[in-house]
Amino acid sequence: MASAVMKKALNPIKDSLILRVLSSRNLRFSSVATAGNPESDDTSSSFTFNEKKNDKGDSIYIKGPSSNSQRETTSVTMPMSFMTGSIVGKRFYQQVSTREADDGNGWTVMLDYRTLKTPSKRPLKLPTLSLAKAIAAEWEYQQTDGIRPFTMPLMKLACTALERVPLTRMKIIDYLMKKFNQDLVFCRAPGDSDLTIGVFERQVEKIDPLLQWVESEFGFMPVVYSSFFGGKQEDGLVNAIQNLLKKTDDCELAAMDAIASAAHSLVIAIGIFRGKLQIEEAIELIRLEEDLQVDKWGLVEGGHDIDIADLKVQISSAAAFLGLSRRY
Repeated sequence: MASAVMKKALNPIKDSLILRVLSSRNLRFSSVATAGNPESDDTSSSFTFNEKKNDKGDSIYIKGPSSNSQRETTSVTMPMSFMTGSIVGKRFYQQVSTREADDGNGWTVMLDYRTLKTPSKRPLKLPTLSLAKAIAAEWEYQQTDGIRPFTMPLMKLACTALERVPLTRMKIIDYLMKKFNQDLVFCRAPGDSDLTIGVFERQVEKIDPLLQWVESEFGFMPVVYSSFFGGKQEDGLVNAIQNLLKKTDDCELAAMDAIASAAHSLVIAIGIFRGKLQIEEAIELIRLEEDLQVDKWGLVEGGHDIDIADLKVQISSAAAFLGLSRRY
């Protein structure tokens, strides 16, 4: 199950350019869910990552167990720097495996004999075995010279779902609804200009079917507009979308928030969530206007190509996380 969903989700990002993206720039998740550092009690572990400032700047190191420790510890805790693009230290484990949680409710990832924990030192308890195996694969992929969190988008989303969403759920929903009236798919290029007529025709062809689907799902036809400042959707549609978000679980909301942040569109995120849109279709809608400009003026190497690969990573990983986290 895990391999099938991962293969489907990662299919659109096969090209080698993704490796350049992962190594040359940090993936940006600017959503509310990934903001802030949760507070937690300090607990020791066999290997604990720490942030230490010195004259050369910030550095990440692995602190071994203290010499006066009287008990054997069996966990490894990820630092808050895990949520950034830093290399956090050398690979300190040999084998990666999964096992059922001690309480029988969920699954955990094991690095050798240590249970993987979140940045706030809580057990990384995942809802499905498929998701646990996918995250274990991310850890298995890490090279001996350093652990690269920016190559582990599923791990990042799992930490977001377990750490941030429970604390900021209403803030996430409020932020998504605040941006809803300015959704990408509601913005329509003027159809009476020679400069934008091609964009307008493509929007009618590609986006209108999605808007009609929204009407069939929620009972209200979205209003399109040509203003940069957005418009106002009917209260009935706003309330229906808000109620949908409130019914999501933490993993679903984390994935939808990540997709909406990357796509600048909550409607596209809902389309993926409800199975209306496939990953390739979503990316085509997100890049509709820019792709038309590329067709007309050409692609800028090191610019457009990197942006495309970056978008594919963010949308594909969030969609994969959404599918793998569901209990069927």
